[in-house]
Amino acid sequence: MTFVSIKNLTFRYSKRQMPIIDNLSFAINKGEIVGIVGASGSGKSTLLRIIAGLEQPEKGIIEVDHKVMMDDRCWVETEQRGVGMVFQDYALFPHLNVADNIAFGLHKLKRSERKEQLREMLELVQMTEYAKRFPHELSGGQQQRVAMARALAPKPSILLMDEPFSNLDAHLKAGIRTELLQILRKAGITCLFVSHDQADIEAICEREFCIVANSKNNSCWC
Repeated sequence: MTFVSIKNLTFRYSKRQMPIIDNLSFAINKGEIVGIVGASGSGKSTLLRIIAGLEQPEKGIIEVDHKVMMDDRCWVETEQRGVGMVFQDYALFPHLNVADNIAFGLHKLKRSERKEQLREMLELVQMTEYAKRFPHELSGGQQQRVAMARALAPKPSILLMDEPFSNLDAHLKAGIRTELLQILRKAGITCLFVSHDQADIEAICEREFCIVANSKNNSCWC
C-alpha cells in the first residue's frame, strides 16, 4: 500500500541553474525502508529537506499517509508534517542529557504520557542506563541511537535519515547497521535512508534509488 507518494518533483537552487532534482516521481509503502544512494552534491539530502518542508521545490506533489504535504495549491509547514529527521551530525543538544534530548519534542503530551513515551524510546534504543549522561559522554554510536530515539519519540509518519553513518569509524559501521535495522523494524516506521555508501544501503534498505550525473551535469534518478 502506497504510504508516501512523490510526483513530478523539480528543484533548483536558482532560476539560472539546471534542476538538481528534475521531474522526480516515486512511492514508498507503509513500513518500508527505502534507500537513496549517490555522490555528494547529487540532490539526496535536498530531497529529504523538501519532504521535511525545509526547502520549497519549483513544482511537484508530496503526499504522506494520504495527506497532501505540498502541491501547487497547498504547503504544510514542517512542524505539521509529522516527519522525523536524523541529521548526519545528530544535532543533539549538548546542554541536555539523553533523557531530555529524547523528550524535547514531547512537550505537548501530558506528563504521564511523556514519561511513558520516554521510557519506551530509551528501551527501544537500549539507552536506559545512559539516560542522565550528556552527549559528550557518549560514543558516536550511542549518540546516533539517541538521535534516532528523539526523532521517533513524537511518532512521526515517516523517518528521514541523512547520511547517519558518516561520522562513525569504519570498524563500527557493521554493528551499528545491524542495531539500526533492528530499531527500525521494531518501531515499524516508514523510512527514507540517504547514503553515499552502497554498503549502508544494502545492509539497511529493502530497495533503493540511485542518482547519477548526466551529460548536463545535473542529477538523474534510476
